Amino acid sequence: MAKYSKLTYLGLSQVNLFGEIPSWLMNLTHLTHLYMSQNELKGPIPYWLMNLSQLTQLSLSSNRLIGNIPSQIRNLMQLQVLALGSNILQGAFPIALYDLENLLALDLASNNLNSTVDMNMLFYKLRSLKFLILSSNNLSLLTDTKVHTKFPKLSVLQLRSCNLIEFPNFLQNQDQLEILDLSSNKIAGQIPGWFLNSSVVLLNLNLSNNLLTGFDQHPLSFSWTRLGSLDLSLNKFQGPLPVPPLSTWRYLASYNNLTGEIPPALCNLNQLEILDLSHNNLSGKLPQCLGNFSHFLELLNLKNNNFSGGIPENFVNGENLEMINLSQNQLQGKIPRSLASCTKLEFLDLGNNQISDTFPSWLETLPNLKVLILQSNRLRGAIKEPETNYAFPKLQIIDISHNRFTGHLPSKYFQSWDAMKVVNGSSLTYMQDQVFGELDTGIDERIDLLPLIYGYSMQLSTKGIELEYRRISNLLTTIIFSSNKFEGQIPASIANLKGFHFLALSNNNLKGSIPPSMANLTELESLDLSNNKLSGQIPQQLEDLTFLSYFNVSNNHLTGRIPQGKQFDTFESFSFDGNPGLCGKQIAKKCEDSQPSEKEGNPAGSKFPLEFGWKIVLTGFASGIIAGVALEHAFSPRIKVLFMKIFERKLMNTFGRKRAHRSTM
Repeated sequence: MAKYSKLTYLGLSQVNLFGEIPSWLMNLTHLTHLYMSQNELKGPIPYWLMNLSQLTQLSLSSNRLIGNIPSQIRNLMQLQVLALGSNILQGAFPIALYDLENLLALDLASNNLNSTVDMNMLFYKLRSLKFLILSSNNLSLLTDTKVHTKFPKLSVLQLRSCNLIEFPNFLQNQDQLEILDLSSNKIAGQIPGWFLNSSVVLLNLNLSNNLLTGFDQHPLSFSWTRLGSLDLSLNKFQGPLPVPPLSTWRYLASYNNLTGEIPPALCNLNQLEILDLSHNNLSGKLPQCLGNFSHFLELLNLKNNNFSGGIPENFVNGENLEMINLSQNQLQGKIPRSLASCTKLEFLDLGNNQISDTFPSWLETLPNLKVLILQSNRLRGAIKEPETNYAFPKLQIIDISHNRFTGHLPSKYFQSWDAMKVVNGSSLTYMQDQVFGELDTGIDERIDLLPLIYGYSMQLSTKGIELEYRRISNLLTTIIFSSNKFEGQIPASIANLKGFHFLALSNNNLKGSIPPSMANLTELESLDLSNNKLSGQIPQQLEDLTFLSYFNVSNNHLTGRIPQGKQFDTFESFSFDGNPGLCGKQIAKKCEDSQPSEKEGNPAGSKFPLEFGWKIVLTGFASGIIAGVALEHAFSPRIKVLFMKIFERKLMNTFGRKRAHRSTM
């Protein structure tokens, strides 16, 4: 390393470094810039690193470093940028940092630091500070700063999850703030008037996940004429919807108690890319401008309000729309034909409304549509055959349950849904809109900050359970046609959809036999054919569906022996109720040609309801394993046992199949 001893600049970020920080760095005594962020470095920060006294910029963020921040860091008197965020560092906030008088940028976010930080002392000592990022630690801040304190003029301040209970009064002097994050604290009450006029250059404000109820003065007096992103979600805001400045491109106000109609002034926000007003008590008709007030609009979420009337017709300017969620309202009328011009649309949820229309076959040409949810409306009529062989080419989730559809199941559509034919064709990702922010320190280093990630969510009824997916995996594929008036046979073409996981055709008028070819659906986890008029035997080939954890054919006209072994030995009697012609140990009814078997358990009291009021919140879905937390209704002891059986079996099947695969290699 002798020939590199006079090196001044070393950039090793995002190069897959692992292990401890290499000791050969101690010989580079002339280093002024050292960047090793976004690697897999582990272990403590070595003390000898603090001997590189010429360092002006040190970035070790986004690694797996542990231990305390060395007190010898005070030796780095020339340091201007210190980025140690997103590690596993612990201990108290190091007072040695107060000696770094030239510090411009300090990032300690997302660690395990636990102490009280005196902001008065911090600002007194670090008078050159421009960027301060302390979010997501276990810190408490003393914010009652003295009036005569000479504050540094900050550009970026991130204090997410810092146990704040009020707006820090030192913000009154921060008239150059561009980015401010006070989210996930316990700030209660109204936003003070002085705060609304604190910084005319504010670009990004995040006040989400607090206890805020409103504004001390009318928000129309915002002085933030450059504001781009405003997040007020997960608070207790009441009254009418505040309208942010015209410059706003991202506005989140979900999970509040806002009431009244959408103000017409919202239509003037022609720079909006993301608008989320979901989970409020907003009412009235949707303004006609929603379809075209912003050419830039990508995400529109008005879920779970009290909106009524029709859906705006004019989506002809929605060329950038990727997600529309208008579910759980009282919307009526028809599905706008202009949605067919939204060629980037990936997600459309109009479920739980009062829409009266036919199946929206005009959407089949959308090249990117992955999720279509129309459940619990007043849709009617037969689903006509597609006009092309490439209808809904990327569709992976469709739920049209609880409507009034008639006729036969759309076999030609099943043939064209190519995305459901692929078995684990790609690595795990989630449907989301994502904008990565970078902080330009004004010198050389750029610090990652404020990743603006907006994940899609939805509700589905599968396995007799209402499931709420907080994230939607690219591997999740589902067909839910339950509770309609479909008739005829189950088409054999459905067996070509080898990649999908949930199939629900219950509560229809389907006849004929269960196609044996459904054994080709090797990824299938849930199959619900209950409450139809199916006849014949349950195909023995279905035994090979090793991921099948829920199976319900109750209340049909099925006969013969229930398949034995593998998954079928785990299904309880309710799965087969209402089929007098069935026999097998699952229902404690011996078949006439069966041999004597061991005593089977008493099924008394095993009657299971066809539908029940569970609600599961899912954090994700991967490799056929679902993990969730029950909400709203407690599990009964028996249902707990059933759920754990399903979950444990999924784990064993998944890892068992991986071991079998390795053994054949």
